[in-house]
Amino acid sequence: MRPDVADPYLVGHGDLRYSVSHYDLDLTYDPAGNHLQARAVLDIRTLAETAQLVLDLHGLKVLRVSVAGAVLNRWIHQKSRLTLRLGGPLAAGSTLVVSVDYKGSPGTMPGPDGRAGWEELDDGVIVAAQPHGAPTWFPCNDRAADKARYRIGVTTRTAYTVVANGVLTGRRPVGRRQRWTYVLDDPVSPYLATLQIGRYVVTQLDSVVPGRLIHPARLQDAVTSAFADHGRMMAFFVDCFGPYPYASYDVVVTDDALEIPLESATLSTFGSNHATRDWENQRLIAHELAHQWFGNCLTAAQWRDIWLHEGFACYAEWLWSQEVGLDSTQEQAARHHQGLAAQSQDLLLCDPGPKNMFDDRVYKRGALTLHALRGAIGDEAFFAVLRGFVADHRHRVVSTSDLEKAICRVLGPTGGEQVRRTVLDPWLRSPAL
Repeated sequence: MRPDVADPYLVGHGDLRYSVSHYDLDLTYDPAGNHLQARAVLDIRTLAETAQLVLDLHGLKVLRVSVAGAVLNRWIHQKSRLTLRLGGPLAAGSTLVVSVDYKGSPGTMPGPDGRAGWEELDDGVIVAAQPHGAPTWFPCNDRAADKARYRIGVTTRTAYTVVANGVLTGRRPVGRRQRWTYVLDDPVSPYLATLQIGRYVVTQLDSVVPGRLIHPARLQDAVTSAFADHGRMMAFFVDCFGPYPYASYDVVVTDDALEIPLESATLSTFGSNHATRDWENQRLIAHELAHQWFGNCLTAAQWRDIWLHEGFACYAEWLWSQEVGLDSTQEQAARHHQGLAAQSQDLLLCDPGPKNMFDDRVYKRGALTLHALRGAIGDEAFFAVLRGFVADHRHRVVSTSDLEKAICRVLGPTGGEQVRRTVLDPWLRSPAL
């Protein structure tokens, strides 16, 4: 594979010649003019001998680039790619620090499933980067397989609350503005880094895991009601999937209505329209929370395995439905199987193609695959597989074959191979329902 094609689903993103272990982002933002002034410092390790590195950065103006640990001959920023040409080849395993100063008015960028990235709200900002929008606000190695830790510092007007990934470690006045600092010590993919800015108030989530509800003051009652079951939901998913993988979990509810909610590492974002008790929105709350295990902690190394995110999160909805006394998991599965039977049978779940990454059939067929597996091996073995899968690959990238190996560890090689042939292969590797 060419180094500039890190994932065939996202051509033009990512560079296989290096990895980033840490991003230090220092941002100053004015919501009134959507103006960003920033510096990003990347700790980099080369994975192959190379005299060139390519970073992803879209729609912003690069002011300065410096490199510690190597000679930088020149840099070129064209078509969302920042190319650094070094003085000579670096051996694999070399470490260096790259600093990039940049500014501009960030926005979204096009991708296989529409536009993603930095979005202005009526009064504030939401970053919805899945799967390709991270370069709209910081220079990065934009491939899901390249997980890194983060420190995100943001200075903005005092009227605004800033939310980013990880734990809030500092908040202090800077003149007439305020600086917020978040630290995420667990590695996550660039698309899972996020920034949310708005005129919000903060209340605490009732849960075994520290967490906050961040929302407009006018939505206090609606938000409190919508997330009343959060503590019970968190405890239930911990029982199903194993320990919650991060130090905290935050929920942002914007003043704007949003088409869909979005999970990011350590937090999820919902629109004001999602703050209700009806099942359609309660299932979304469950879906986004489940992504903290499946999608964020365990992340598909290649986007062709997106079912490992969406199928698992969709199945979590069905598990929660039964837990709260609504439709049983079996009833949910039967209804959605009937719905899929009326649709085209031309999607290959283990490789749906970039245009179908977020097709609803990936979600529902993925969940049905898990339900079929559960029916074949029984509850005890099924949940042992899920918990073992998470524990063995905590904060790493995964593939479908890793799940198959997790099944073998529970059932043994013979039992695991039989399940692969009779259950997984027909669901994953054949388009027929």
